[in-house]
Amino acid sequence: MNLFIVENSNYLRERLTRLVARRHDVQVIGHAATAREAVEKISGLKPDVVLLDIRLDQGNGLEVLKQLKARGHSAVFIVLTNYAYPQYRERFLASGADYFYDKSAELDLMLQTLDMLRYRFQRHSAPAVPNDPATRPHARLF
Repeated sequence: MNLFIVENSNYLRERLTRLVARRHDVQVIGHAATAREAVEKISGLKPDVVLLDIRLDQGNGLEVLKQLKARGHSAVFIVLTNYAYPQYRERFLASGADYFYDKSAELDLMLQTLDMLRYRFQRHSAPAVPNDPATRPHARLF
């Protein structure tokens, strides 16, 4: 699973990169500190998952999310912020974010989400197995 980090703090970018890199089958393929840089790099790299902060050096995470969604980007967007106010949560989720976590209180939940997503992306990239129920038409996995 390829992951891109959008975070304005150099220290937190490095810390998140180290935390995420410990996960098996997760590769951090890039990072950005500004909205413009994030949109340009994510559009080119097409990561599976984007970790997105709200406050950036230039611009904000909502701007990044809206621009990428408008371009049809299909990444899973995980907002990870110190500004986890209910009104921000509502705006980001309404704009297409898939998850919204508080950096100071929900980092473990974010890591659990990455583990769940990693499994999902592994299943989608695995070769088909003959007679696997998941490959049958109208199969229900869960």
